[in-house]
Amino acid sequence: MWFIEGFQDLHERNEFSWRIFYYYAVLVSIRFCYRESSVEVYIDVKNLSFSRGGRAIYDDVTLQIPKGKITAVMGPSGVGKTTLLRLIGGQVMPNSGTVTVDGVNIAQASRKELFEARRRMGMLFQSGALFSDMSVFENVALPLQEYTDFDKTMIRDIVLMKLQSVGLRGAAHLMPSELSGGMARRAALARAIALDPDLVMYDEPFAGQDPISKGVLVELIQRLNRAANITSVLVSHDVEESLSIADHVCLLSGGTVILSGTPEEVRSSTDERVVQFLQGHADGPVAFHYPAPEYREQLLERN
Repeated sequence: MWFIEGFQDLHERNEFSWRIFYYYAVLVSIRFCYRESSVEVYIDVKNLSFSRGGRAIYDDVTLQIPKGKITAVMGPSGVGKTTLLRLIGGQVMPNSGTVTVDGVNIAQASRKELFEARRRMGMLFQSGALFSDMSVFENVALPLQEYTDFDKTMIRDIVLMKLQSVGLRGAAHLMPSELSGGMARRAALARAIALDPDLVMYDEPFAGQDPISKGVLVELIQRLNRAANITSVLVSHDVEESLSIADHVCLLSGGTVILSGTPEEVRSSTDERVVQFLQGHADGPVAFHYPAPEYREQLLERN
């Protein structure tokens, strides 16, 4: 590669620095091969409808997620927030409408296009989803082994660098069962960013975390977004943490987007559904009960 010529003396002086430089040179060359997007909207969802088990999750939903920003997707349980992440990643396909990620129509993408799109995505699962029979190091190394041709030495350096960024370099040898909940979530984050993705999706990153762990995760998400201009999509029930770091908020309810705007616009909204969610009121327009037949009629049913 032309940009590596002239740096051979660096290798002689400091082998580790040379390997890291080579890694980022390769990364830059890979990203240079992709078209540079001038679009400020990174994810564009248009007229999306999706049903599961006969129940409509989304009904003609349109929303946009800006590039290089932290977008919080919020709403009551069961509204389809995690499903939205799966639609973006192509794990499920819409009944109608489109989900476009950086110019790629996910539903219409070829196998190769979908593979390349997913390669530029990172996902932090709600449970962490670490492989229980693999160490922290092996978990983080897995995407690099599957998606790159880097040698073992390069992979080792990158894994240690990613673990250092989340404060777990000293825990590389531990098994997932030996980690606390907060440590497991950070290890999963290191794996999610192993390939330096353009998009990172966080599924309930603060769930079950103590205040200190929440604070650490908030700082890590903000740091990643600032340092690498990553587009971040954050699904969460934690109102205060989410609004404190989000640049943009999408609030979902009843299969539609009821508000899309800045955290300030969300806080100042007078929409009863928004107020109920933010303040945690039991009574309001957002129903507590899952849709069901009339209670009296069901009790009187006879087999």
